[in-house]
Amino acid sequence: MRFHLITLFPEFFESPLGCGLLSKGVEKGLLEFNRVNPRDFTTDAHRTVDDRPYGGGPGMVMMCDPLEKALKSLPANTRMLLMSPRGKPFTQAMARELAKEDEVAVVCGRYEGVDERLLSLFPLEPVCVGDFVLNGGEAGALCLVEAVSRLVPGFMGHEDSALEESFSQGLLEYPHYTRPEVYKDIKVPEILTSGDHAKIAKWRKEMALVKTLEARPEMLGHAAITEKDADFLRERPGFKLSRNLYPVLIHYPVLNKHGETVAVSLTNLDVHDIARVSRTFGLGGYFIATPLKDQRLLLKRLLTHWLDGPGKEANPDRTEALSVVRVRTGLDEIREEIEAKTGVAPRLVAATASGAGTMGMSKVREWLTDSPVLLVMGTGSGLAPEIMEQAHGVLRPIRFLGAYNHLSVRSAAAVLVDRVLGDWY
Repeated sequence: MRFHLITLFPEFFESPLGCGLLSKGVEKGLLEFNRVNPRDFTTDAHRTVDDRPYGGGPGMVMMCDPLEKALKSLPANTRMLLMSPRGKPFTQAMARELAKEDEVAVVCGRYEGVDERLLSLFPLEPVCVGDFVLNGGEAGALCLVEAVSRLVPGFMGHEDSALEESFSQGLLEYPHYTRPEVYKDIKVPEILTSGDHAKIAKWRKEMALVKTLEARPEMLGHAAITEKDADFLRERPGFKLSRNLYPVLIHYPVLNKHGETVAVSLTNLDVHDIARVSRTFGLGGYFIATPLKDQRLLLKRLLTHWLDGPGKEANPDRTEALSVVRVRTGLDEIREEIEAKTGVAPRLVAATASGAGTMGMSKVREWLTDSPVLLVMGTGSGLAPEIMEQAHGVLRPIRFLGAYNHLSVRSAAAVLVDRVLGDWY
């Protein structure tokens, strides 16, 4: 496999490509590295490769001509990549795909990037190694080269090594230990010295699941998880982000279709369905807020039927779901109750079906790690301004780029909670 590294700093790669497994791959004839400097394709005395951007602004832009000539010097069957923060994320799956190629070119951008017209002239695929900014594409290109090279047949001493590493099976790798058996009073897990290979394999799979759950739980949605794996993960103790999330359904003050502040009546389906969502995701509780006494009495009768009346025997699953429901007069009462319970003032996140919001789901997850969050939703045509003004943030509408955004509040609650939590713990 041959890598063509298009770079203004070919010396950047001298040390990493000249040591370790990469140098052995070259010695064994498995890899070849062709460093191509665009400066070698310039015609002026200063070997100019960059110029100021049209439209003004800071920095310089790499010019088309030297890069075009550099790329034209490559074999016709070369797959061309461009290291760029605008690219699609580089993953283990992409590494496996690239490892099947014979010729791969990696353009290492510098300054403010390359002239956009280059992407029209060549089948360049922008690739990004992470959501951060580097001085140039060389460091990212080296990450890509290492990840791909490891998958070239014959590169690894043990072919199984690449199969058991993090990301290869959709999970992070299990912990490793070596001699001595005891180091500073810390023993190697006994299972690893037992000689029972079946038990060791089981332990390693379980540890891979645990490490993934703790550090990268979003990966579990794509990993090959068996029913036994899921059962094992369900039994794991520990803090869950979901316990800090409390949906709050406001019935006053909310808006009607004319933008007037009104109070609206309870809806049986809203009570039941959001309770099911709350129980399914293990939320801290589900609050329904209305200042109307008759509405609170109505809800109390409904809950009594399912929690202590005939409904308890008829449908115990619904009883379990409705056990998380709490009815209160208003948001202030709920906020005080949560602070008294947790010792921390809750953050308020308002949900809306209009505008662009002020925050995304990941910010809510971040807040859940250290404080309770009230997910405040409105009935009628949405929350009144006096509620929105109290919010620490406003979530983007579920389909904020769509023209139609009119889900029922119970449907919206299910989508929002799933987007915030998924299977995060």
